Amino acid sequence: MDILEIVQTTVAYLLITIAGIFVIVNPLTTAFAFMSLTTRMKEERRKMIALKATKISTGLFFIFALLGGIIFQLFGITLAAFRIAGGIILFGIAMGMIRKQESDDAGQKKPEGEITDDISVIPLAIPFISGPGSIATVMILTSEAPTIYHTILVFVAVLFTTVSCYYSMIYSKVIVRYLGDTGKQIITKVFGLILAVISVQFVINGIANAVVDFGIIDIPGIEPGGGFEPVD
Repeated sequence: MDILEIVQTTVAYLLITIAGIFVIVNPLTTAFAFMSLTTRMKEERRKMIALKATKISTGLFFIFALLGGIIFQLFGITLAAFRIAGGIILFGIAMGMIRKQESDDAGQKKPEGEITDDISVIPLAIPFISGPGSIATVMILTSEAPTIYHTILVFVAVLFTTVSCYYSMIYSKVIVRYLGDTGKQIITKVFGLILAVISVQFVINGIANAVVDFGIIDIPGIEPGGGFEPVD
């Protein structure tokens, strides 16, 4: 494999990884939530909350990405089971995004008075940025990474997504003003469709691994308990 093929493979894997994490986190949703929760706050406090939420969510992603294998061993969880469960969870989230109605968002935009509590941890960092679905996605992507370099790309994708969330919160007023409810709904549904496809692929990979793990049939490119490697 020459340098050009390595670069192409690396870029392709990075884009797929970014898409998988970015779509489920959906920084636009975070921007709208942040806007509704900080409407009456001063700009300096808004920036402080956005930065803190970004740091916490990034830290959570990194922790679960690094400890994913240990968690599997500790609870006796197979990669196949986690892929299938994670795929089902993501599919449910995707369906919720696709079927989301305008009235669902309306209630979030009416804060009852000024919110003075620290909202950087809950609900911004958890669950808007680093929710169960996004954490499961990061753990699956990390466990499927064939080499340490691919694992590093997962961390790069996490950073790209969380930094995007930070700037979406900082510029949430601009986003809300120009995107509007209709634009948000369209993008949310498109993201939901992409997430549905990714979740189905997770389930397919998990079923394939389970079939191989139980010795039912040998599938070329799939090792017991391992990830999927396309056969040349």
